[in-house]
Amino acid sequence: MNERVNNIKTKFSEFWGSRSKKQKIALISSIVAIIALAAIITYFATRVTYKPLYSNLTASEVGQIKEQLDADGVKYQIGEGGTAIMVPENQADDLLVSLASQGYPQSGEIDYSFFSENAGFGMTDNEFNVLKIASIQTELAKLLKQMDGINDAKVMLSIPEKSTFVTSGENAEDSSASIVLDTQAGQQFSDEQIKTLYNLVAKSVPNLNTDNIIITNQYNEYFDLTSNSISGANGAGNAANQLAVKKQIERDLQRQVQSLLSNIMGAGKAVVTVTSDIDFTQEQRTEKLVEPVDKENMTGITISAQKISETYSGTGAAAAGNAEADGATDNFTDYQQAGDTGTGDYERTEDTVNNEVNRIKRQITESPYRVRDLGIQVVLEPPTADDPTSLPADTEAAVQDMLASIVRTSIDKNSAGDLTNADVAQKINVSVQKLNGKATTATDAGTTIPWWIWVIGGVLVVAIGLLTFFIIRSRRQNREEEYYDDEEYYDEEMDVEDIANEKDSEATVRRKQLEKMAKDKPEDFAKLLRTWISED
Repeated sequence: MNERVNNIKTKFSEFWGSRSKKQKIALISSIVAIIALAAIITYFATRVTYKPLYSNLTASEVGQIKEQLDADGVKYQIGEGGTAIMVPENQADDLLVSLASQGYPQSGEIDYSFFSENAGFGMTDNEFNVLKIASIQTELAKLLKQMDGINDAKVMLSIPEKSTFVTSGENAEDSSASIVLDTQAGQQFSDEQIKTLYNLVAKSVPNLNTDNIIITNQYNEYFDLTSNSISGANGAGNAANQLAVKKQIERDLQRQVQSLLSNIMGAGKAVVTVTSDIDFTQEQRTEKLVEPVDKENMTGITISAQKISETYSGTGAAAAGNAEADGATDNFTDYQQAGDTGTGDYERTEDTVNNEVNRIKRQITESPYRVRDLGIQVVLEPPTADDPTSLPADTEAAVQDMLASIVRTSIDKNSAGDLTNADVAQKINVSVQKLNGKATTATDAGTTIPWWIWVIGGVLVVAIGLLTFFIIRSRRQNREEEYYDDEEYYDEEMDVEDIANEKDSEATVRRKQLEKMAKDKPEDFAKLLRTWISED
């Protein structure tokens, strides 16, 4: 055993001593790289990735699930300030199903399952009503927590008991609900989401009207069903919605102008700001108009016409007639006054025409907001940043014309009236100067390969290259050694003299001696040949 160890040490010392300094450094580096690579692969292969199993739990729920996981021998971690439990990612789905089948998490709240589990126990009507309300509260809270942005919900219901006596509708009591939502930070509900919340609660409780529902969050902010709508009682909504609409209009116009100027001037060569004045007054009115059918001649459609013509001629009793008639035009000629006894005659014509006109009734609801005034400020950077005159005047004029068109089409005509060129020019400001601090927009970082993957890849490439180099070199050295061994073996075989065992002639012996001399001592053989040649 000691001899084998000594032989290994001796061979290693000979191998190490025969290497140059560069070879030693390369060999040590490759060994270190391989060890580091193996350590990294082992770390990532054995690392346990934890995944949240439950979140937003109470302390009692966390304790119950913790005890169950300890009993099952499952590794876990508690995070988020003691409100969440994380388990290995490959076990999360199985644990979720397993714990759910065992009734975890047990929140201590009463739901509909209580009645099926305790149906055999007797209870009074009062107890049943209390448990019924508690179960409705629990199920309604679970329903609300399914919506995005809601972490938890607390529901308090007031459901009046039905009286055995018949009561009028005015004296009947309605149900009411008070709800406190635990919303995510910065969560803003839209009008449709708030309407959905109210409808869910109203449809889940009998005799519950939306007017009897109060919904707030943990910050004591009310979610009112009507005040959050822009088309509220005054047609304008609350101040927050008005400000949001104003910012949205300005942002959209700014993006349009910025995109347009970026295509003309180039990226980063223009800065745009937009200011607006929005009128949130909403008007509802009814118009009843009467218009002629033919507006040029101010006439309507003739639906009926009547023409009467009367003439009289004679003596004796005086002719008489009524000179006034409703809706008729009378023309009398040579009318004989009453009391005259002479001869007389008269002529009467009457034209009656009934015309129909256009009767228009309009129910008009104005838009909830309109752009009353608008201002656009633009800063352009010339091609030569320090020389404002390098920007062609035609380009600046074209930009002003485009901005003027945007202003004319954006401002409400009923509010501003007909805008002159001077009015539009006052709402546009175009400045040409160098942009010293260009605005940068944050871009989403694309998916990149982690740095440690590049490091591992580089180490693998270096290790593979070194291993390939040493393998090729070792094979080459082995071939050379085998070649030299073969030559030595051949030489040793040539040194063996079997001439003594053979019965050769004297000439044969001398020839073999000369051949051996030529191979072993070529210089002496050459001298011998020269001597023989000189003697001849």
